[in-house]
Amino acid sequence: MTLSTTRPHSDALLAEMMLLHPKLIDLSLGRVERLLAKLGHPERKLPPVVHIAGTNGKGSLTAYLRAIIEAAGKRSHIYTSPHLVRFHERIALAGPDGKACAIDENSLVDVLMRVQAVNDGDDITQFEITTAAAFLAFSETPADVLLLEVGLGGRLDATNVIPDPALTVIMPISMDHAEKLGPTLSKIAAEKAGILKRGVAGIISQQSNKVMSVIEARASAVGATLSVWGRDYDAYEQAGRLVVQRHDRLLDLPLPALIGRHQIINAGTAVAAALQLAENIPSLGIDERAIEVGLRTAEWPARMQRLVSGPLPSVLGEDAELWLDGGHNPAAGDMLADTLAAFDEKSPKPVYLIVGMMGQKDALGFLAPFRGLVRAIYTVPIPGAHETPHSQENLAEIARGAGIQALDRENVMSALQTIAALPVGPKRVLICGSLYLAGHVLTLQQELQ
Repeated sequence: MTLSTTRPHSDALLAEMMLLHPKLIDLSLGRVERLLAKLGHPERKLPPVVHIAGTNGKGSLTAYLRAIIEAAGKRSHIYTSPHLVRFHERIALAGPDGKACAIDENSLVDVLMRVQAVNDGDDITQFEITTAAAFLAFSETPADVLLLEVGLGGRLDATNVIPDPALTVIMPISMDHAEKLGPTLSKIAAEKAGILKRGVAGIISQQSNKVMSVIEARASAVGATLSVWGRDYDAYEQAGRLVVQRHDRLLDLPLPALIGRHQIINAGTAVAAALQLAENIPSLGIDERAIEVGLRTAEWPARMQRLVSGPLPSVLGEDAELWLDGGHNPAAGDMLADTLAAFDEKSPKPVYLIVGMMGQKDALGFLAPFRGLVRAIYTVPIPGAHETPHSQENLAEIARGAGIQALDRENVMSALQTIAALPVGPKRVLICGSLYLAGHVLTLQQELQ
């Protein structure tokens, strides 16, 4: 696609779209539905959709399913949020070589300008209008599957305009975004269970009893069929392998490529989803070989990602480890602490955290699991955050309140230099607390090369 050089940059268009944000948001799908109707209903012209909700694990599940589908020789579109470095990452289009790649600048500008023109200045949120743009791009590019992640919640999320997905998946649900979804776990679960549809199979990952009762009530109300972790399928590590068991079969698979004990849950759910997808759409050709290859080759940035080279790891020295994770809620804190504890069992090293968090996040709940596990936390700001983050001073105070030694630093590089100067030998450092911080770190890795 060749566009005139006089066309605006996507950043300028996205900034303009922010100005359309309604002063008062009525909790409905009305705005995005009206826009999609004006666009000729691109949401009805998509390949089979796998609709994915949950608090933690959505990205990992998407990564596994993408790798499995590609290993089967098929093509997938992927819709995720937020992005790490560039907005383009949110809209990954299936390429002619079978690999999905972030939408290019010209194509992004094209679909943004088209939806902006059709919207004609009406009130709409940026997520709603860019979701419509994504559907337009997906509808005009051939693919076999669309892996569609919910942006926030589920029931009233802009992605929930798909009338008949091929499959729905609900990953583990915990407290997060309480200010938008509701103050209790049951209310949050009810919002996320809103993606369940009549006659559509729902794969339900590991959940608490309270959450599961809400999901089952919603499924019963709408007539959705469920395949539930611990009842209809299970997954566990055994002798260095991933064992996934359903009522009708048992699969002995390689351990997933993504790191952490929680990835057993994510990978096991992905296998259950892939098996259901294979039954629903036999033409995809998903077999055990594709599942094995997908588990071994899945990649997902900022999910216990080891940074092994570049300007930031070089600050710490050759014998140190630098890890990056975008986890930002109490459940993610538990999982990250568990992963670090497992590392320490195999290869003990003093552990330090570099943490930045958005202001509405439960910082104490996220940090508390690291008490007794890390030697110190260094808190940092998040440059360019889309909303107000915790100040590094406030975050350090919260960490000390959790019983963890903490110092604030002016930026990530300063924190790394402080840790590097400590006379304790090789160190293990994890940067975490926010996907926006993770994106900033990956940008630094590129810019400082």
